[in-house]
Amino acid sequence: MDLERHASDQGWDQPVRVYALVPTADLLEREPALAGMLGVSAPVDPSALTPIEQEPLPEELPLEQALGRMAWPGAVAGCALVMERLVVKGSDETLAPPKDGDAGQWAESQDGAEEIRMVAGVLRDGGRHSALRMRSHDSEDQVLNGEDLVPALTSALALTLEEDGEE
Repeated sequence: MDLERHASDQGWDQPVRVYALVPTADLLEREPALAGMLGVSAPVDPSALTPIEQEPLPEELPLEQALGRMAWPGAVAGCALVMERLVVKGSDETLAPPKDGDAGQWAESQDGAEEIRMVAGVLRDGGRHSALRMRSHDSEDQVLNGEDLVPALTSALALTLEEDGEE
């Protein structure tokens, strides 16, 4: 939820952001000067995690491919992703954008189009959490959150944490 609030402070129309989730105690042990910058004082809760924003994803690469190329070192306890998407809600029919033309413009013109911000995080121990904020309901008390609101996204993130050879 801290990442969702941080994303909200940044405003809408932001690029996809990826974060490594590192145990705060380990981070402060390696970099003691960070304690003051982070406003953290000892003792640190052993379960506390600090998000570390990563380099931007390549814009020309679809998200699925970018995640497929991602791997994390063992010191990273988990990872999180923040992204905005346009969804079309409230329809049982299958919607197909025109084959020629801008799919984004087409989606924006559909009844029930809604911009949402998704924040998803996963941990190596299997923990997952997601948050969704709709642009039309842009207030902190309207953020949906739960263990797995965006299962495809959390599953894709979990794959980035697997060691080579894991199945």
